Amino acid sequence: MKKIITLLLAAHCATAHAKPPEKPNIILIYADDISARELPVYGSSVWTDPSGHDTSDPKYRAETPVLDKLAEKGCWITNAWAATVCSPSRAMMMTGRYAHLHKWWHNGDLGMTMTKSGKLNTWPLYESSPLLIGHVAQNAGYNTYWAGKTQMKNSDLTKFGFDEGVFSPGEEGNKESPYSDFQIIAKKIDGKQVMIDRSTGKEGGLYPGSSYFWKPFVSLMNFPGEKSAMTWWPNTPETRKDFGVNTYAPDVELDYIFEFMERKKSTGKPFFIYHTSHLGHGYYDWFNPDFKSWPGTPKVKWDGKKYIRTEPTITKTADGYDTSSITEQGIHHHINYLDYQVWLYQNKLEEMGIAENTVLIFCADNGTSGYGKSSKDRQKGCHVPFIIYAPGMTKHGKQDVLLNLTDLLPTIADLGGYSLPKGYEINGESMVPFLYTDKPDLRDWVYAYNGASQLIRGKKVLKDGNEKWWDVDNIPEDLISFDEIKDWNSVSETHRSERDKLEKILPDFDLHEKEHDDPNLPEAAKKPSDKKKKKQPKPKKHN
Repeated sequence: MKKIITLLLAAHCATAHAKPPEKPNIILIYADDISARELPVYGSSVWTDPSGHDTSDPKYRAETPVLDKLAEKGCWITNAWAATVCSPSRAMMMTGRYAHLHKWWHNGDLGMTMTKSGKLNTWPLYESSPLLIGHVAQNAGYNTYWAGKTQMKNSDLTKFGFDEGVFSPGEEGNKESPYSDFQIIAKKIDGKQVMIDRSTGKEGGLYPGSSYFWKPFVSLMNFPGEKSAMTWWPNTPETRKDFGVNTYAPDVELDYIFEFMERKKSTGKPFFIYHTSHLGHGYYDWFNPDFKSWPGTPKVKWDGKKYIRTEPTITKTADGYDTSSITEQGIHHHINYLDYQVWLYQNKLEEMGIAENTVLIFCADNGTSGYGKSSKDRQKGCHVPFIIYAPGMTKHGKQDVLLNLTDLLPTIADLGGYSLPKGYEINGESMVPFLYTDKPDLRDWVYAYNGASQLIRGKKVLKDGNEKWWDVDNIPEDLISFDEIKDWNSVSETHRSERDKLEKILPDFDLHEKEHDDPNLPEAAKKPSDKKKKKQPKPKKHN
């Protein structure tokens, strides 16, 4: 009997203190504008309909059998936080730092620097934070690939630590593609700036930009055989022949990702794929210009064992386009297509014989448009889905813990066996000890930002960007209807103690007014808010 107990204890210890594979491949899928509530695994009673409003109608519920299984085989995090909107959230992911260091506070509120030629420019992340997620993977010995949305504002995409890439547009002002006219351009007409749909010559769209779904603008970075670092795609007579309104950017991105994986398998080095998909983002629909939401996707259907995809056959008609061969609009279709792509990833990994040596991560950059994106209210803007499968991990299924997207950079460093330089400030914490031991928790608090506003939460309380405190001890059915704390005597001493702890943390990151830009920016070039000293906040009084 004693021998049996000893064996059981030994088995438990082996399970509770497992080790990750040595330098596993890593695939990080970073979706666009998708709140945690949109994924069925999170169990929300409310999600988003095609017009961007709240709904509980099952017909608008995403169906994610593959992600559901991945969340069960791996684990899913109940409270993962990003920033509240795209650019600063991507900065958080790529740097492992908060805005007090990288200075990307909000879309349109980005820290500035002075170029060598004396021009003001957005401070690139590779200058504010010279050790980015791509550099970390390269330093750990990985082949690195970046696919999809960039949104790196006036930056040199070759400096982010990625060997190669395939990009669909992610910021305003991109040049005209020689292959697609699906673009919104700004023109002055009678002294007024007007948005024009270049494909029709008519007014359309809310801001300049190009298609990142159908008939997309696509470019390749460092593709073998090309003469320049950045090349427009389609880039061969064959791909140009097939290009048109039925070309779907998410398909192109995955084709090139798989081509890279196959081409690099003979190098003996692992790969890191950073897949920043546009799926989830609403935009102008060139097929249905009056519909301002999520353009339809190719149709996919899960038959219980596999996905079946219907090849699009969109055709131009006298009235516009016949789109009967693709789905109707709606974010749920985007999420369904992401699920289909995760299935394709899994098939590819099995085919290459590396499924059990690959870490697969799915998350998003901020809340859903119309519900959470840019919101400072509670955690609407920053609560995102997070699912991870890591071979040999000890955690499975639902994990009621806190995670920040800053945690990904040190996690990748840890998985790759790379030690971050001493003295280099990182705000994230590696997930590896949590994933591979019996460590019960990840972190005590998570943080986000929205311009000058700060958001922070612990296990019991949350302070949002509207300076309101909320009791988050229990998760409501809709994941957001927390009780506001107006009387601190009505909650426990544990709540009050956590509030005091969180309030002491915030001043370290509260530099929007006094250190908004590159510290080396000449005084005369700084914004007025950057020049004035911020008054020390008065001690807060709580009822």
